[in-house]
Amino acid sequence: MKKILALVMALIMVLTVFVGCSGKDDVADSKYVAEKGKLVVGITDFAPMDYKDANGNWIGFDADLAKAFAESLDVDVEFVEINWDNKVMELDAKNIDCVWNGMTLTDEVKAAMSTSNPYFNNAQVVIVKKDEADKYKTADDCKNLSFAVEAGSAGKDQAEANGFTYTEVVDQATTLSEVKSGTSDAAIIDFLMAISMTGEGTGYADLTYTAKLNSEEYGVGFRKNSDLTEKLNDFFKTAYADGTMKEIAQTYGIAEQLIAQ
Repeated sequence: MKKILALVMALIMVLTVFVGCSGKDDVADSKYVAEKGKLVVGITDFAPMDYKDANGNWIGFDADLAKAFAESLDVDVEFVEINWDNKVMELDAKNIDCVWNGMTLTDEVKAAMSTSNPYFNNAQVVIVKKDEADKYKTADDCKNLSFAVEAGSAGKDQAEANGFTYTEVVDQATTLSEVKSGTSDAAIIDFLMAISMTGEGTGYADLTYTAKLNSEEYGVGFRKNSDLTEKLNDFFKTAYADGTMKEIAQTYGIAEQLIAQ
């Protein structure tokens, strides 16, 4: 009996040490990132936040700001396209170090990640063909439409909240293709993407946004208890005060939606 008791006590001590070490790992993300020399940022193709230029380089408000943040940490930055529905799994598995892609700060997101202070105002809006826009000014007007939404997105949440019929696709850019081709009647995407990717001078000149379904804010997500969250909040304050955030936002025509830090 004494031997069994001793073994049990030893096992408890080992587990206690393991849990304690695990907790330390959770709050040492900055050291982890510094040691590997790069910050891995999980994104999707989402103009004007993250998208590729003619040379295949990632640009956009979030991409440019992530580069500046990585520079402040004295590390490189690497952008990895992820399935948005799997963002928490990718983060927890350390395939990425943060989710930085116009991410809406929902209760679900806040419960699953350590999130930064909000830095951008946004909304979910309905996208339809321009010649039909007058028919769909409110959510009620859209009840009988078939929607395309990004899997795991705030757009999907709004489709469910309004009782819309919807099909999930891989990203927001694909929802626009679905509407343009007529596969879906409408899409729900971020307002910031809508003003950047639809209307005159864009690849979706025949599409426009109509009903505004909600109001929301963007934030960046790290692993639970990550010390990088506070480092980013401090960086936001500095970058807002010295004009860096506003300058980048003006580059992409979205400065009016920036939240003061």
